[in-house]
Amino acid sequence: MFRPTDVNQAERVRVLFADQLNLARGKYLPRAFASHGIARLCRGVYAVTYQRELLPAPGAGLERGLPDIQARFDMNSLRPSWQANTAIALADVHDDDGPSALCGRGALKRAIQDWQKLGFDPMIGFEGEAYIFQRGDNGTWVPYNTPGAYVYGTGPFIDPEGLIEQVWEMAAAIGLPIESINSEFDSPQFELTLQYRDALTACDDFFLFRLMARELLYQQGYLLCFMPKPLQGVSGSGLHVNLSFRGADGKNTFEGKTRPGQLSDHIKGCIAGLLKHHQSLAALLAPTVNSYHRLKPASLSGYWANWGFDHRSVVVRVSGEGGAASRIEHRQGDCSASPYVAAVAVLQAARLGFIHGYELPDAETNDGLEVVSTDQHVAESLGASLNHLESDTSLMSAIGSLLVENFIFVKRAEIEELKDKSFDDVFNYYSPFI
Repeated sequence: MFRPTDVNQAERVRVLFADQLNLARGKYLPRAFASHGIARLCRGVYAVTYQRELLPAPGAGLERGLPDIQARFDMNSLRPSWQANTAIALADVHDDDGPSALCGRGALKRAIQDWQKLGFDPMIGFEGEAYIFQRGDNGTWVPYNTPGAYVYGTGPFIDPEGLIEQVWEMAAAIGLPIESINSEFDSPQFELTLQYRDALTACDDFFLFRLMARELLYQQGYLLCFMPKPLQGVSGSGLHVNLSFRGADGKNTFEGKTRPGQLSDHIKGCIAGLLKHHQSLAALLAPTVNSYHRLKPASLSGYWANWGFDHRSVVVRVSGEGGAASRIEHRQGDCSASPYVAAVAVLQAARLGFIHGYELPDAETNDGLEVVSTDQHVAESLGASLNHLESDTSLMSAIGSLLVENFIFVKRAEIEELKDKSFDDVFNYYSPFI
């Protein structure tokens, strides 16, 4: 089943887009039928929870009988697939009268244009973390057996079955550029980092990489789980969004400006925007009930609204790398978030801080674990984070009000589905999808 095919030889096209739950919606189409670049689907994909409860969510069209949406794609931009005889088309969601306000990829394109109007072209790099599970004797998922694993590990002791090697090989075969892979703090946890790209390409790459890696391992009896806290008593898994910009000359506008006393107004504004909208951002970047088991004090997870120079206990880290690699890193999110929505949220919060000249607090100089310089932090639950987002009208408007309203409505129904559920019940709810 898993054998890359030249896109020009593939007889079918797998049309894909990420919905508000970060599910890879789409269709398989015969190549000849795909030539017109449109796949029609029911708008109801924006009206359901993970458990397929049908909802009157804003924009989803339940009150109008769930009309069609169009997944529009370019047959000249097909991408290689990990499935045999298949090419991938990444689609934008349209209504009959134009681009849909519910489309995360479309919202990202608007955010990129907003920054380009200011003379900046956003660049993004994603670092994702995940655990691997295998089937136990009773058929339930148990942690992949890696007894020799340790943080920053490589080789057979951290991956005895060579699963990550297979992911790497497939990524190389289909043009998904990996920057690095290593084991993370707990076993069997891995950090999976893709190369820095322009914002749209980076999101497309990470969306496909996550899907590919999960499908590849699942076919072999393993679960690559990107849940933020799939196990009790271990480290959480995050999604770090690295951000910089290119100017008109194509150079990194942060270069030479990321040391104490050297920060430009551009960088200060970006950081200040991310801090001011910290509580609202959590709803979009940490969008599951399970996310709030990870977002805790002293967890290196971006709980506190602080920033610092090469400091991993803050939410916005100014990287220690200089030169062309200069960047800031937002550390709050996890991989239950759509990479498109995560990027939109970070870009728009940063832009608001820059254009409105938000005041930047002093950098964190404490350890950020036992002692911190702020009392501002994320809410203690997804529901409370959604409330913060709903009241943050400037951020909602910048991202797209209908997209956010639909997201909030669906997520509140998700909270009700998980009300009074145990930790294991929550794992079973999310793990098939995240």
